[in-house]
Amino acid sequence: MKIVLDTNVLLVSISPTARDYWVFKKFIDEEYTLCVTTDILDEYAEIIEEHTDIETANFVLTIIKNAVNVEYVTKYFYWNFIYADPDDDKFVDCAIACNATYIVSHDKHFNVLRNIEFPKVNVIDIHQFKTALEEKSK
Repeated sequence: MKIVLDTNVLLVSISPTARDYWVFKKFIDEEYTLCVTTDILDEYAEIIEEHTDIETANFVLTIIKNAVNVEYVTKYFYWNFIYADPDDDKFVDCAIACNATYIVSHDKHFNVLRNIEFPKVNVIDIHQFKTALEEKSK
């Protein structure tokens, strides 16, 4: 399963003491493929550093960059679907370019994608993602 993780989900899942650590742990255990672009990695680093510190940001990014289940995506087209927050378009563009199964996010700006028939981008929250991973492993 290929997914694009919005920064808000990654941020709440990187601490081993976090309730949603299972998201990052399942990534480490190679239970899904994380699709990223350079802009997404840059945002991950920036936001993690803002909320923790530079060492944590570097540690998390090193894990991601060296993982075998990371797909580095080059986007060739900018869809510009997220008018409310154009900065979120990087996740949509990545998902379309790599044919991701889902974008996992809690950001309501992605709700606009429900009304777009082509290209179809499925956005789910962290709880739906857990269910999807459980179904996949059956």
